[in-house]
Amino acid sequence: MNFDPKDYEKHYSEQSFWEKLSKHAAKAGKKVVYTALLGYYALENPKVSAWAKARIYGALGYLAFPVDLVPDIIPAAGYTDDFAVLMFAIGQVALNIDKTVRLKAVQKLEDWFGNVSENDKDIIDVEAKVSEVEKATKEGQLIEEVEK
Repeated sequence: MNFDPKDYEKHYSEQSFWEKLSKHAAKAGKKVVYTALLGYYALENPKVSAWAKARIYGALGYLAFPVDLVPDIIPAAGYTDDFAVLMFAIGQVALNIDKTVRLKAVQKLEDWFGNVSENDKDIIDVEAKVSEVEKATKEGQLIEEVEK
């Protein structure tokens, strides 16, 4: 999948983002919604670079865009492309997804899915992916430091 955030950034607005989540949260599922919320709340972090924010805006624009690579109306598969694009963007800011971002995301997630446990499989899956990216990023930074 070739994702260029510039192609979708223009489709992002707070209104379109919240409308999409409000109307389609149940169909999209906790993984997609939680990942989108992590991206949304990471935008508030001043440590996130403009470059990384552009990728998040692009991913959120892709989520809000009505025409996807895999149409959202396809049961079970409709949001797989959205999830992949969102995870790509989250990978750009994994080191800046702190407890505050996670807490806000879970609290908002509960608006649509009720009480969300820290043992929720979907949350654990997303957090595992974020941790993998975080670890790889830290290892890459360490290698760069050693090579200097």
